[in-house]
Amino acid sequence: MSEVRERRGMTRRELLSRSVAAGAAFVVGSGWVAGSDAAWAMEVTHLKPETMATLIQMARDIYPHDHVPDQFYAIAVKGYDAADRAEMVEAGIAALNAAAQGRGFPSYLDTGWERDRVEILRGMENGSFFQTVRGGLVTGLYNQKEVWPLFGYEGESFSQGGYIDRGFNDINWL
Repeated sequence: MSEVRERRGMTRRELLSRSVAAGAAFVVGSGWVAGSDAAWAMEVTHLKPETMATLIQMARDIYPHDHVPDQFYAIAVKGYDAADRAEMVEAGIAALNAAAQGRGFPSYLDTGWERDRVEILRGMENGSFFQTVRGGLVTGLYNQKEVWPLFGYEGESFSQGGYIDRGFNDINWL
């Protein structure tokens, strides 16, 4: 039995207890990050799981949409878990955590209020790490076809005859 537990790394009971503890937004394990509701998980290969969880929270704070689940933000930043980007991301997240500690928080991820996290990000917004992540999120988040219905976007219209016959005149606010 202990051999099986050792191979898996964490039991189901441990996963649930970690996710419920202190209202955590993410559950971090050895080589993976999951949503607190355990509805999604992602494996990380080049970054530390804590780094990826912080990157997901950073993405949510840069482009906040309460109606967009964390899994789409995780997909948007998954590309940063690459060998050629790992050093830059780890250094950037370390700087983010240092900025949070300078404001009296244990880490960026442990900063409870969104407004405090946004203030930390504002202090870094001119840096190359922030600009790289912000720029990558524009396409990484909004080019996911699964996200489009959450914003009311139906996709391109050319293949369906254009917008003239598909709601061009359906504005009701004019």
